[in-house]
Amino acid sequence: MRKLFLTVALFLAVVACKTNPFTGKKTLNFYPNSQIFPMAFAQYDQFLTENKVVEGTAEAKMITNVGQRIASAAERWLNANGYPGYLKDYKWEYNLVNDETVNAWCMPGGKIVFYTGILPICQGETGVAVVMGHEVAHALADHGAQRMSAGTLQQIGAVAGNVAIKDPQKRNMFNQAYGIGTTVGAMLPFSRGHETEADRIGLQIMAIAGYNPDEAAELWRRMKAKSGNQAPPEFLSTHPSNDTRIKNLTAWAPLAKQEAAKFGVTSFK
Repeated sequence: MRKLFLTVALFLAVVACKTNPFTGKKTLNFYPNSQIFPMAFAQYDQFLTENKVVEGTAEAKMITNVGQRIASAAERWLNANGYPGYLKDYKWEYNLVNDETVNAWCMPGGKIVFYTGILPICQGETGVAVVMGHEVAHALADHGAQRMSAGTLQQIGAVAGNVAIKDPQKRNMFNQAYGIGTTVGAMLPFSRGHETEADRIGLQIMAIAGYNPDEAAELWRRMKAKSGNQAPPEFLSTHPSNDTRIKNLTAWAPLAKQEAAKFGVTSFK
């Protein structure tokens, strides 16, 4: 039985790969868009019925306008780099939700929510573009499906261990060690890697859309001030530290401008 589980896990890891168009790297992904997107769309629709969507205001219109510019920039880049039709199954939608939470997110397939609580950190359209680019990048790079795939492998390993270990005491020790080890040693770094990747892709897309990528580091300085430096150590977090993000974004901004110049974009909001 143990060999069967390990064989299945290895098979999935080998065959279930998809190329990230922005990095050229193979990614672990067991779940095709045809399976992930309908689930995401249904969950998004359910979320909207259970929350207060802001409609008709200048801020709501700004969220939609920025989102459309970011999506258009992403499509321009993909078409120019050999990925025409990559977004054919995406159903872009942008909603502002009345909630004090300082957050925004994009579900697989392009379903986006901004909470009103993040708007003071954004301080206007360019700040919204920073956040929008990052969240859209998660969807473009299939990070949701990758997290589900990694979780599947983690579960397979746990089941294999529990089947193989007969002694109850040793099994309990295994479960504790396995849970901590795979979380800190694999799942959290995996998540931080996605956040870093989304920062870089998002910076590039926002620049192509005509927004100043220099503002990304400034937004994260505001985010750092808002948090009051109250954050867990980076190795115990799903996200890179604010300081790491500020350093990365500052270094990548000139590269994003160079990429935007390829599309004739040389001045920015």
